[in-house]
Amino acid sequence: MTIIRRPDRTDVQTAALVVAIAFVVAGCLGFIPGITTNYDTLNFTGHYSRAELLGIFKVSSLHNLVHLGFGVVGIAASRSAAGSRRYLLGGGLIYLVMWVHGLMVDKESGANFLPLNSADDWMHFATGVGMIALGLIYGRRAIVESVAHLLPVQKRLNHHR
Repeated sequence: MTIIRRPDRTDVQTAALVVAIAFVVAGCLGFIPGITTNYDTLNFTGHYSRAELLGIFKVSSLHNLVHLGFGVVGIAASRSAAGSRRYLLGGGLIYLVMWVHGLMVDKESGANFLPLNSADDWMHFATGVGMIALGLIYGRRAIVESVAHLLPVQKRLNHHR
């Protein structure tokens, strides 16, 4: 775990990295027969894909690629505290929009292009809320720590005047 939790990495960076790695893992698992049931029905996109990650979450190749891409963006964002906070807050908001989209879309229509089922909808809700919570809790702490880090510098500057 020293790769994930290092002394030079803030809590918000660690949280973003863990979330990003989870997305990469989910994206990869979606391409593995057996872990993805009905793998032979995996299509690039569309509601007609019957493939399900872990036999629960509907997936398509596009859906898996979106998870992989979201993970890669998160890994890149985790290089800074500000980027990590933006990734968690913005990504959480995107996932809440996906939750609303999933609740509103007819699951058997072309608008269900990823594809989504009820399990996906509620996973999107949990992911969105979780990412936003992590971004707010740890992101605020990172801001406070960075400001607190500047205070001794300000005191030294005032001392030399």
